[in-house]
Amino acid sequence: MRSAITAAAARATSIGSVAGSSRSRAAGSSCTGGRLSRAERPPPRPGRGGWMGAVTTRDSSVVIIGGGPGGYEAALVAAHLGARVTIVDRDGIGGAAVLTDCVPSKTLIATADYMSAFETAADLGVHLEDGEGDAVTDTVAALGEVNRRVLDLAAHQSSDISARLDEVGVRVVSGTGRLESPGVVVATTDEGDERLEADVVLVSTGATPRVLPTAQPDGERILTWQQIYGLTELPEHLVVVGSGVTGAELAQGFLGLGARVTLVSSRDLVLPGEDQDAAAVIEDVFRRRGMTVLNRSRMASAERRGDGVVVTLTDGREVEGSHVLIAVGAVPQTSGLGLEEAGVELSESGHVAVDRVSRTSVRGVYAAGDCTGVFALASVAAMQGRIAMSHALGDAVAPLRLGAVSANVFTDPEIATVGMTAAQAEASEEVEAVTMPLARNPRAKMLGISEGFVKMFSMRGAGTVLGGVVVAPRASELIFPLSLAVQNRLSVDQVAATFTVYPSLSGTLAEAARRLHPTEA
Repeated sequence: MRSAITAAAARATSIGSVAGSSRSRAAGSSCTGGRLSRAERPPPRPGRGGWMGAVTTRDSSVVIIGGGPGGYEAALVAAHLGARVTIVDRDGIGGAAVLTDCVPSKTLIATADYMSAFETAADLGVHLEDGEGDAVTDTVAALGEVNRRVLDLAAHQSSDISARLDEVGVRVVSGTGRLESPGVVVATTDEGDERLEADVVLVSTGATPRVLPTAQPDGERILTWQQIYGLTELPEHLVVVGSGVTGAELAQGFLGLGARVTLVSSRDLVLPGEDQDAAAVIEDVFRRRGMTVLNRSRMASAERRGDGVVVTLTDGREVEGSHVLIAVGAVPQTSGLGLEEAGVELSESGHVAVDRVSRTSVRGVYAAGDCTGVFALASVAAMQGRIAMSHALGDAVAPLRLGAVSANVFTDPEIATVGMTAAQAEASEEVEAVTMPLARNPRAKMLGISEGFVKMFSMRGAGTVLGGVVVAPRASELIFPLSLAVQNRLSVDQVAATFTVYPSLSGTLAEAARRLHPTEA
């Protein structure tokens, strides 16, 4: 019988299928070791230093529907490889990730982090005083100013990406795109329709917040996560429905800004998809900082009542608040694009079925990002887009490895993960695991960090690093060494033999690796 490590290591170290597991077509069936066969490559062309393996010619045309991370990163790769590239974009370059989701939410959360730093300062012996010498104990967030900065920053990031696209010659058409056929995209703009012929098409249209019929957003009191940046005043009492990543992040963000927050969670713990020890730390922090967490509770409806809102739970309880934020998932934006008419296979949820090099069921049509349902991360969308163009235009390419994806939850402290999960590690006798509390780290003591830990998983005997979890402030930065180890199949001894600065939080990573050194015992 295959050991549990076989399945676990498949996620962390091997190549397998990605999304659309119900489709009959085998994923990546024409890839040879992640690279195109010689027969599939276009003929070489002269280079500056003589003949070289060409990847494309200026005759190749690429049309991309959607200007989010999957779209604009694909455009940059395609332009670099010599193709003529057009992006058809409706919502603004950068997509939801830059304009209404990742960049705005993390900016708001970073602002809340500054406010919590004032609380930590007192523990370090630093006290604020006003001009009269009286202690200042409260900080106030002016949400109107905070949101103006959030939106300005997002707009500037979008502008920077647009400038880069312009530098490399990518044409951007403002409008909506749809497939007329596998090789033709029709762009509908204010001036009318434009037919764009393409050798390669990439669909990267993202996803949009899931809306429930019993909780219709109005943009004023009943809100999606894309609408909160229109608020000019801090909610007196924000009810957040949904304790996944988006719900947990924004619940703590608004709590940090000074709002009263109630989090409605259908599970035993918040963040049910994360490491359970990490989730327990976060929920404990939520409660200690004053958040009300309603576990094992489901929303039946949300409606306006007077100057506030009422969230009715399925057991009949009512939760009153000034505002409600609905964070119960997202749905792909794939309808009305002509995909099914062109033969592109969609899953039951409406996601585009793709293989590990982002191919759809139609030759020459690729897809990337949240519309594929592979992994709802901007970094994965960008990688899918890059892989798609490298594959389509004949460059060397390695299929997507989901087992090497690093992810982060931007709570305080943050939760960063890569590779094998704790549940997989616990299920296998062939995996060694170690957990190191951050409170013992000297740098953590200096910074006033009392919560958090580092987990590392390795193959028993061989010592290969299979994954890890970091719970700490700026865990999104600390996970990178572990990501390098998983991506490159390094051993714990290689990690342990690498110098770290003393004192530093990264020292705990090296210490965890030393404790996993394989022995005969």
